[in-house]
Amino acid sequence: MEKKEKYGVGQQDFRVLRTRDCVYVDKTRYIEKIVHSGSQYYFLARPRRFGKSLFLSTLQYFFEGRRELFKGLYIDGTDWDWKSYPVLRLDLNMERYAEPGKLDDVLDNVFRGWETKYGVICKDTNPPQRFRSIIEAVHEKTGMPVVILVDEYDKPLVSNLNREENYEHYREKLASLYSNFKSSAEHVRLVFLTGVSRFSKLSVFSDLNNLRDITFEDDYADICGITEREVQDNFKSGVAALADKEHRSYEDILRILKDNFDGYRFSRYGSEIYNPWSLLNSLDTSEIAFYWNRTGMPTIVVESLQNIDADLEEVLNTQCTINTLIGLDLKSANPLALLYQTGYLTIKDYDKDEQIFTLGVPNREVKEGLFDTLLPFYVKVKQGFVETVVFSITKNIRQGNPEKLMSSLQTYFAGIPYGLKMDNENNFQNAFYILMSLIGIKVSAEVSTSSGRIDILLETPKYIYIIELKYDGTAESALRQIEDRLYERPYRNEQRKIFKIGVSFSSKTRCIEDWKIAD
Repeated sequence: MEKKEKYGVGQQDFRVLRTRDCVYVDKTRYIEKIVHSGSQYYFLARPRRFGKSLFLSTLQYFFEGRRELFKGLYIDGTDWDWKSYPVLRLDLNMERYAEPGKLDDVLDNVFRGWETKYGVICKDTNPPQRFRSIIEAVHEKTGMPVVILVDEYDKPLVSNLNREENYEHYREKLASLYSNFKSSAEHVRLVFLTGVSRFSKLSVFSDLNNLRDITFEDDYADICGITEREVQDNFKSGVAALADKEHRSYEDILRILKDNFDGYRFSRYGSEIYNPWSLLNSLDTSEIAFYWNRTGMPTIVVESLQNIDADLEEVLNTQCTINTLIGLDLKSANPLALLYQTGYLTIKDYDKDEQIFTLGVPNREVKEGLFDTLLPFYVKVKQGFVETVVFSITKNIRQGNPEKLMSSLQTYFAGIPYGLKMDNENNFQNAFYILMSLIGIKVSAEVSTSSGRIDILLETPKYIYIIELKYDGTAESALRQIEDRLYERPYRNEQRKIFKIGVSFSSKTRCIEDWKIAD
């Protein structure tokens, strides 16, 4: 029996991966870039479970001079002298920070560990002063400048974006703590911070003039996550095992993995990146599933999406400048920045002349996770509801039964809870868009034609559905608008059958009242 590869799923310690003979995607060429660049301070933002902690761990063992762990990797073939530097690694991801005192507790525990490890005694009890004293004492004790690695530097802030008092408390605490990076520069070899977002009001960004933010740099686009080439080079046996179990070809499995987990892009011209968490879980279990979605959507993302009062399709397929993407702030929590930095939107294209990014949903996993989370905010999903009504909607769309389709949709929208916003066409379109996207039907909203905009367009290989909505209007007037404005004209040369459907939606009953169909 062929030996099964070990993927070390969830393992964030580089040493453990290497000593247990787990598959490791070699990212050490980026270490060479970092140590030879001349920069002293680095910052990298990536979504959760994208390998940030593993890269910091790799940096830790590299600077500790643990060359035996790097045997056969890229960095082992360079001219690095493999001196041992003292490494202070601070992981802020271990707490939820629901209470103001939690950060002090975390810091006290970490500081005590450093003091014990390096045999230093610090009389300061104030966390920022104590941190500085440790940096200076460790440098003096070892004779080597200190390497500082901060994992999830922004966790206390991200955890409190919807709690203003806590947010301000932690912002001040972190600003004081990180101010040591500048004041202790002579004692520091390297500072590398990772997180989800770039909070520009923190001193680490405003005071460090030589901070190198590599988040959007093309040269570092692949530093976390897995590229298509890395899948081909490192996971052939895992893909083959999955193909064998699913009774599919190797090429089919590669395509499915790509559709489900690829599609992230973190710079203007960077490669597309796979979500490593879902990819590795799928290869480890030989079962394709949406593992990243199972880790849960951050509450702040759910709240932001729930409050979007705009065309959801437009929000999830939009354009913006880099300034929109680089920072979060409590008082201006732009949903685009939030969705991008948490991994629900990614870069799809870049216009170098206009310096505009086009954003979109990365892949099927993220799309289904988004819409599955949003669906309950638009429709009260009861036990068995999705399996029955949604199955009927899907079947009738694919089979070209518009009358039965509308009857099923009427049942679907009857589930909208009374307290939910459904007070305009926009919210109706969003609910419709979520449903169709979730069940895999190609759907577009506000489709421009030469004579107007189609409210909702559904497309299958055999059928096209042109739907016009009248909020507190009549189905007859909605259908008449489709015909008078010739919305079907762009599709007349298609072989697919066209259905034109006028829909009346009532604000009183909060449901579809009537419909008229023509073909």
